[in-house]
Amino acid sequence: MAVKIRLQRKGRKKAPIYHIVVADSRSPRDGRYIERLGSYNPLTVPATIELESQKAFEWLMDGAQPTDTVRAILKYKGIYYKKHLQRGVSKGAMTQEKADELYTAWVDSKNKVVETRKEQTRQSLEDRRAKIFGTPKERSKKVVAEETSTEENTDNAE
Repeated sequence: MAVKIRLQRKGRKKAPIYHIVVADSRSPRDGRYIERLGSYNPLTVPATIELESQKAFEWLMDGAQPTDTVRAILKYKGIYYKKHLQRGVSKGAMTQEKADELYTAWVDSKNKVVETRKEQTRQSLEDRRAKIFGTPKERSKKVVAEETSTEENTDNAE
């Protein structure tokens, strides 16, 4: 039985959300699957990927073949790098501790890059909004000033 790690489409028309599943290669795209590994939402900026990496790693090591898109997701999440390191450990090229150390260093550097990209995206969106709508007026001071003046008027009327 050939096993594939692939995307299963969910969501409504023109608003897809995908489940990352392990399925028999003969089953239909949205049909029966063996195990669900996570989800992928391409509509958010940046795309949201939730993945149980340990399960995905185990399925890869057992020989499951990912589709092209899932392969890109697994590379992005570092599962393929972990598989690469594990093969080195099994061949005797390095120890398990060294492989774990290399993997955690890679994950830390990847997280830093992702956070800077998220910050750049957020900043560019704020700049774009400011360019389109201008800078917002300071209404909070006027509202506070009006409230205090109405309180003074009610105190004077009594």
